[in-house]
Amino acid sequence: MELARAHLLYGEWLRRERRRVDARDQLRTAHEMLATRGIGAFADRARRELLATGETVRKRTVETRDELTAQERQIARLARDGLSNPEIGTRLFISPRTVKYHLSKVFTKLDIRSRNQLDRVLPGDPAIVRSS
Repeated sequence: MELARAHLLYGEWLRRERRRVDARDQLRTAHEMLATRGIGAFADRARRELLATGETVRKRTVETRDELTAQERQIARLARDGLSNPEIGTRLFISPRTVKYHLSKVFTKLDIRSRNQLDRVLPGDPAIVRSS
């Protein structure tokens, strides 16, 4: 487990250093080791990091063309919860411009025009109580 986590942490660091190709090798290894051992939370984390490097985790088909990717879903939820692009970028270690790009794809896929409509198409998590 410690070796798998080391691969994960190193892969995350490489990605943040913009060494995506090197990061993919480490993250693939981490994902395989963690998934094989049934350590779901860390395997999911490795999978999300792989997606962030541009790795294709699944093939896109006509049926899945309009589905949100994991990164798009995560950004949409954070935007729905009221975070600004810079705040989302800080949380996900991406630029605000990348957040804007993903949100434009989310709006197109969900056939909406603004963040205000995200609440309608992405219901909130019932475990989260929002304060007004």
